Amino acid sequence: MNLELAYFLKINVGIALFYAFYRLFFYKDTFFAWRRAALLGFFILSLAYPLMNLQEWIKGSKPMVAMVDLYASTVLPEFTVNADQTLDWQKIITHSVGYIYGGGVLLLFLRFAIQLASIICLRLQSKRKIVRGVGIYELPQTSNPFSFFHWIFISPSLHTDEELNEILIHEQTHARQHHSIDVLFSELVCIACWLNPFVWLMKREVRNNLEYLADHQVIKTSPNYQTYQFHLLGLAHQKAAANLSNSFNVLPLKNRIKMMNKKRSKEIGRTKYLLFLPLAILLMIISNIESVARTTKSIAKEVIQTMNQEVSKSKATPSVAESAPPQDKKGDSKKGENQIFCVVEQMPDFPGGMSALMTYLGKNVKYPPIAIKNKTEGRIVVKFVVEKDGTISKPLVAKGLSKETNAEALRVISTMPQWTPGKQKGKAVAVEFAIPILFKLPNKEVQPVEKNYKASTIFEVVEKMPQFPGGMQGMIKYLGENLKYPVDAEKDKIQGKVIVSMVVDRTGKVTNPHIIKSVSPSLDAEALRVVNQMPKWTPGKQKGQTVNVRYALPISFSLNNQADTTIKKSK
Repeated sequence: MNLELAYFLKINVGIALFYAFYRLFFYKDTFFAWRRAALLGFFILSLAYPLMNLQEWIKGSKPMVAMVDLYASTVLPEFTVNADQTLDWQKIITHSVGYIYGGGVLLLFLRFAIQLASIICLRLQSKRKIVRGVGIYELPQTSNPFSFFHWIFISPSLHTDEELNEILIHEQTHARQHHSIDVLFSELVCIACWLNPFVWLMKREVRNNLEYLADHQVIKTSPNYQTYQFHLLGLAHQKAAANLSNSFNVLPLKNRIKMMNKKRSKEIGRTKYLLFLPLAILLMIISNIESVARTTKSIAKEVIQTMNQEVSKSKATPSVAESAPPQDKKGDSKKGENQIFCVVEQMPDFPGGMSALMTYLGKNVKYPPIAIKNKTEGRIVVKFVVEKDGTISKPLVAKGLSKETNAEALRVISTMPQWTPGKQKGKAVAVEFAIPILFKLPNKEVQPVEKNYKASTIFEVVEKMPQFPGGMQGMIKYLGENLKYPVDAEKDKIQGKVIVSMVVDRTGKVTNPHIIKSVSPSLDAEALRVVNQMPKWTPGKQKGQTVNVRYALPISFSLNNQADTTIKKSK
């Protein structure tokens, strides 16, 4: 679920709860000014409370993977496809609802704009007069009195002096208390949330309560409020000149007359409005609980799986382990100050970012002469810890190649400059990281540097790496919207990591995708389908020229992604 949809759903849930709360506690009292403040507060809080934890939601939505089974010359985030994202009909329904919702918003907003324009046109066409010291705009004889902000529209010739006096008091109350702000605000919220029936009910209550306020002001100054009620009934047949306004005669009249005859609520009853505060606090607490649950779920099982894979490889390679500094007797970091994280809220960053890291490796890694003589080539994965101060410690070859290449990789990693340290809950912490280093002899795919690169040249590392539209977040969104969990794989409970190799050519097009690590035919096919349909990337560049660059994209299919988010360094 993306952030916009989550925010929208939270707003509508809040409106529904607040409306139920309003009907339960405030609907029958006569504290009209308090009710006005409460109704506006309900709308504002419904819009505001989801924003309190959007930042936490963003952190929970990011796929934070610390140890990746690295098959590429650059680190790409893994994306876990859960079983609940698989059915095509869900996407169809989601898109259909989106189009219906968007169409409704457009139509309602056009109606709103037309109504607003009609009031402005009526204001320009109406003649201004002074009636009993009040400036009004004269309406055609068939129209009902109404006001919009400080504009009061009346047809004086249709009313007796007593009726005119009541109408002016009523409409001046609307104008002085700025009731049009409530009308416009509730109308816009209703347009945005038109699918929610409770927002229509809430808007109706806002409009009705404004009329109660104005009616109450009239009967406070009128010696006989029953006459005023008869005047309202006499105007019931007249047509309103504008709907987006505070009309003198707003149906149903029955409720207005009933409220005028109602006995005033006791002053002690105002204390029930304080119940609004615990309801608001409860909504925020529920929202935060949901956010924490989402964060725990999103980071999930794949972090532990990849860590276990890397640890198994390390244990299975004694010669590699010997090249690392000694660990604690138990192989674990101490808790507290010495804790080493694999996943944190803000991951460590090389000075200048990924491009700078690629440049650093390109300038410093030297191919050992013995490895060239023995035609040794392949990829090495080096694990290390970025300490709290950004320094590098505990370098370890997790996936080795040869003694000479392993030593060269460790040398380069050990001499790296200070990183920007990772952070957890605002504090700098030690974080375990991994970097792949490719040793590859010159061949038809990787060419020596030349002034004009051939069209067939494919690079593994370039000065400016290709970029997916929108960056990493764009890729995460693309995968989330397009990957489907194959039904047969879900049924047979097949899961695992598919690695797709591809080339981003000099035009940005993804070419030659193929599986280099298979799980099952259906999962492989789904991974290839999504990669084949990728939009054009921003192509990579070497010495100012766009070039072909090889990438490998790991996609993890998992049926269960519950896991702890903090993992201690293992032996």
